[in-house]
Amino acid sequence: MLDRILKVFTEEEILKADGFDNAIIGIDSHSLRLIYSCRMAIEILVEEGMSQYDAMEHFEYNVISSYVGEKTPIWCVDNL
Repeated sequence: MLDRILKVFTEEEILKADGFDNAIIGIDSHSLRLIYSCRMAIEILVEEGMSQYDAMEHFEYNVISSYVGEKTPIWCVDNL
């Protein structure tokens, strides 16, 4: 998904969340912010060796709550 987005928006500054390329599900056409799946991001952390609980805690504290400016990625809460 990331490769397709970068091919379309070649002139735009797009901010990525490190380590979560496989959790990208799209891009907001207005703000040009990447959209990530929370469920997929947590699955990535579990695949890297974290327990489900630790992955969720790490994700909530270190990833989803991070603000890095106006290009901060959007997190789609799809793991309810």
